[in-house]
Amino acid sequence: MATASQSMPDLITEAQAYEERFLRQIFVRDQMAEWSKHPLIMARAEDVSYWDVNGKHYHDALSGIYVASIGHNNRKVIDAIKEQFDRLTFSPAMHGTNPVAVQLANLLAELAPGDLEAVKFQCGGSEVTEAAIKLARQYHRLTGSPGKYKIISRYQSWHGSTLGALSASGLKARKTVNEPMAPGFLHVFPPTCYRCPFGKTYPSCELTCATIIEQVIAMEDPETVAAIMVEPIGHTGGVIDPPEEYLPMLREICNRHNILLIFDEIITGFGRTGHLFAAETFGVVPDVLCVAKGMSGGYAPLSAMICRRPIADAFWGPIESNPGFVEGHTFEGNPISCAAGIAVIREILDRDLCGNAREQGARLRAGFERLAERHGVIGDIRGKGLFQAIEFVRDSVTKEPLPDAFGVRVGRRALEHGLLCRFDPNWIAFGPPLIVTAEQIDSMVAILDRSLGEVLAETGA
Repeated sequence: MATASQSMPDLITEAQAYEERFLRQIFVRDQMAEWSKHPLIMARAEDVSYWDVNGKHYHDALSGIYVASIGHNNRKVIDAIKEQFDRLTFSPAMHGTNPVAVQLANLLAELAPGDLEAVKFQCGGSEVTEAAIKLARQYHRLTGSPGKYKIISRYQSWHGSTLGALSASGLKARKTVNEPMAPGFLHVFPPTCYRCPFGKTYPSCELTCATIIEQVIAMEDPETVAAIMVEPIGHTGGVIDPPEEYLPMLREICNRHNILLIFDEIITGFGRTGHLFAAETFGVVPDVLCVAKGMSGGYAPLSAMICRRPIADAFWGPIESNPGFVEGHTFEGNPISCAAGIAVIREILDRDLCGNAREQGARLRAGFERLAERHGVIGDIRGKGLFQAIEFVRDSVTKEPLPDAFGVRVGRRALEHGLLCRFDPNWIAFGPPLIVTAEQIDSMVAILDRSLGEVLAETGA
């Protein structure tokens, strides 16, 4: 325990950060002992590039982790944050808010589709999806349906690490070690057309993946179901891009049964799919929209829950009978984070980065298609805008996966060659910053091409 007489210990240098004795003091997301053998420690970034502490360069085909929407080291955003530091760094969230938070809330209300107009700020995606779950339950309680508490979400989904968000998620690898989960969460199969869980083929399937949700609601009793929560394009299942009818069908189902539709747009929001929100990409207005990541571009922690006006109005009333929305976090509406959010959104709008996402997304799709023709092991290309993935298969007809975590091997080889992307055993995803150029897209695809060719040569696949 430190005492008043103790001085500040010397900080380790960037070079020392690679030493195992110092790495043992920090938890990372990978298995720590394995990660420490080849640790990745970034030292600086610029535009769409990273450099690690050894000076090695990496093309950022992942926006960090779908966060750096406008690229790294944007001086307009940094200047806006510095200016805010000189005025106000923290406001008393328990007693009110601050002008910057009010400005950002009104900006989001103006930009969000439909009557999505009321905003609750948090710091990260897990907090805001958790808040959406609480909002759904509290809304139904206030509007005379206190029995509505169940949340329907999908297998292979990821909504966050907090207990409620994790309970809504559908990844066994992350859930099992933390079970038992919170009660009241149900899961259905996602719209994975390439590997339909019902053994059907689109469009003759008549969207079983959507219609079965209404059957689940009926079996559970509609009077017990509060919300359906989905990612418009699911990420962790391999960028699950639904048929165009899927989300409109969910909207209709929710309307029929007085169920809130929650879109988790932590990844897809703020230009990622080629529109400001994936809700616009698919032409569906949810009751609640959850955003984070790209909203502040990685310059400060920030997330927001945006709900429709009629839902927000349910939380207005006499305090004797209406406590308002019971939810709060210490750093919600932080003025530094909100200043970053305003500056990032201005960059996205002023530079038409949604348009660039569509243009460069088409170029990325064409690059993936060339790889599919050249190597013969890419069975499917999925996604929209600058959020796309390829799935590896041994046989394009049978869709048999390649063995030995082939996608991980390709992804790690790409990392060795200076390309940061998302890799899983059977698929690889790209999500570069929205400012990416045609030349940078081509360079990223070229590195993946080289890496894929090398691993194929080594495995004889």
